Amino acid sequence: MKQVFYGRIPIENATALLYFQKKGSVQRLLHNLKYRGQKQIGAFLGSWLGAELAEIPEYRDIGMVIPVPLHRRKQKLRGYNQVSDFGREIAKSLNAEYRADILLKTSRTRSQVFQKRSKRFKSEKLFNVTNPEPLQQKHILLVDDIVTTGATLENCATELLANSNVRLSVATMAMA
Repeated sequence: MKQVFYGRIPIENATALLYFQKKGSVQRLLHNLKYRGQKQIGAFLGSWLGAELAEIPEYRDIGMVIPVPLHRRKQKLRGYNQVSDFGREIAKSLNAEYRADILLKTSRTRSQVFQKRSKRFKSEKLFNVTNPEPLQQKHILLVDDIVTTGATLENCATELLANSNVRLSVATMAMA
């Protein structure tokens, strides 16, 4: 997965737990998590990946786990961020701080599921760091549900890396 970001953003490590295929079991699993209210799937996947990451030396110094945020309207409509429990469980496994209040989505966008690959890379600023102080000198793990083009994670990473002495790694539930 690290190759997805090669030459785009400086990340330490990148991993995905599962491989996504259209009409496959991972697609059904993520659909149930995102659209059918089965939040326990996120917690299960986070616990699983967290246990794996805790065994890898490059992830042991993660100081903070930050989920990719939803726009407040989308989160209100859905009732939860599908990545929250995933991130919390990983943070628990790595003895890291979990912070969902530092990175905010400031611009509403259509779901990327329905967008062409080229449209996913927008130049407008979609995310904002609200409080950069807790990020200083930290190795941060940015978590999301799925990576396809990497556009969302790249936008989030750009904002997080704008802070001094921040190191960044990425983990997702699945990779397409």
